Amino acid sequence: MNNNYWKGKNVFITGINGFIGGNLAKLLNKKGANIFGLIRNPNNKTFLHFEGIDKDIVLINGDLCDKELISRIISEEQIDTVFHLAAQVEVGVGIENPYLTFETNVRGTYTILEAIRLYPKNIKSVVVASSDKAYGSYGIEMMPYQEDYPLIPKYPYDTSKACADLVAKSYANDIYKLPIVVTRFSNIFGPGQLNFSAIIPDGIRSALGISKFIPRGDGKAIRDFIYVEDVCDLYLRISENIAKSEDESLYGEIFNAGTNSPISMKEVISKVFTSLNQEEELQVIINAMKGKTTQGEIDIQYMDYKKVNKFFDWSPSHDFDSGLSKTIEWFKKYLKDKK
Repeated sequence: MNNNYWKGKNVFITGINGFIGGNLAKLLNKKGANIFGLIRNPNNKTFLHFEGIDKDIVLINGDLCDKELISRIISEEQIDTVFHLAAQVEVGVGIENPYLTFETNVRGTYTILEAIRLYPKNIKSVVVASSDKAYGSYGIEMMPYQEDYPLIPKYPYDTSKACADLVAKSYANDIYKLPIVVTRFSNIFGPGQLNFSAIIPDGIRSALGISKFIPRGDGKAIRDFIYVEDVCDLYLRISENIAKSEDESLYGEIFNAGTNSPISMKEVISKVFTSLNQEEELQVIINAMKGKTTQGEIDIQYMDYKKVNKFFDWSPSHDFDSGLSKTIEWFKKYLKDKK
């Protein structure tokens, strides 16, 4: 990548107060981009604020579904790059409140893409963040997921992401020709993941003695975890290539990314507690996992990175263990006064 490409670029990030958005803003800030971020609920207990990045960017309070606001941002700030990361990401919340999930994930997506359609003048690339959940449930014999698999979602969260993907592709078609790509990544983890319903931050916090880990399943579910720094690097690589390319056939493309290194939830929590020398508490947790079931979760999901490697010469720089080590060190600093 061109190290000077992002200097002076006007970048709009939805979901900037989330941990992926915050990490992406940190990277873009280092590269000299002008960053504009949409936040719905002001919150200073996020990665963005903990790292002091909020002082170097423009934060705009508002609702993702407010088309007039989004249109004004796109046009007035002469946005050239959009990373649409905002979403309701909780599988459990999706089951309890499907309406909220569809409003945020589907309506939010077509709102921002409609604003871009109305004011496309400066837009060079749009990355819409989807999820491996959009594929739905395929058996182990079909793993890793491939970009051409039909989408067969079942639960509200999965369905919302699949719908958003189709919306994005419709805006990238030969009528509108917006420079949109859709990314479907495996489970992302790393510094700043302050949603403690996620297994890794919850496990780290518990292993540090701040909370008690409550297993939500039997630990047999298989996932693929990708480190957030690798994800941010890939986002920039995809966006830069789309912006520079004159090949409109890339518009509407789907790109998967994972490590192709599946790991069970039991292994994940074992690595967390072992890394923090909490083997005794780990055994208690493993015993508590026996016989537990989780509603609305897909049994096995993982991805490779063949296509993004072919198109963008990208491969992950971190394996699970090295990413976990960095994540633990960050949380030690973040949680040092929380006991």
